[in-house]
Amino acid sequence: MSDDPTQLRAHRLKVALLHPQIAPNTGNIARSCVATGTALHLVRPLGFFLNDRNLRRSAMDYWPRLKLTVHEDDQAFFAAVQREGGNFWLFSSKAQKALWEVRFADGDWLIFGSETAGIGQSILSAHAERGVRIAQMQGERCLNLATAVSVALYEALRQINRC
Repeated sequence: MSDDPTQLRAHRLKVALLHPQIAPNTGNIARSCVATGTALHLVRPLGFFLNDRNLRRSAMDYWPRLKLTVHEDDQAFFAAVQREGGNFWLFSSKAQKALWEVRFADGDWLIFGSETAGIGQSILSAHAERGVRIAQMQGERCLNLATAVSVALYEALRQINRC
């Protein structure tokens, strides 16, 4: 293990996107996942094809190093979450718990909805205690999905890397 604070330690965090719609956003998220050593899970239906050139261009030469899993639907995804274990956190502008209140642990899942619809209300209602909101100025539009994933991912990494 390196004592260099600019280098991340190996970890088991996972980012999941439920029904992402915009290929360049997913490409940028994939790039962040590769740069941080984070596995990316995509849940169908997707709003693009995985061979979309915009997706690949956003992820550039990072794509071959991406730890990617694609799930056919929400049910298959949440079955995988249950099998693999770890806490899961649902990021939503409708959540009541602030990002700063969450104590992340290695192996957690950071789950985000689509750019247009977010996470479905039935999922949010069933797991309200798992909802997390990124702070922002009142009345402003939500952050771009790729930006929100990066904010949450780096906060989780900050917490688990200082242990």
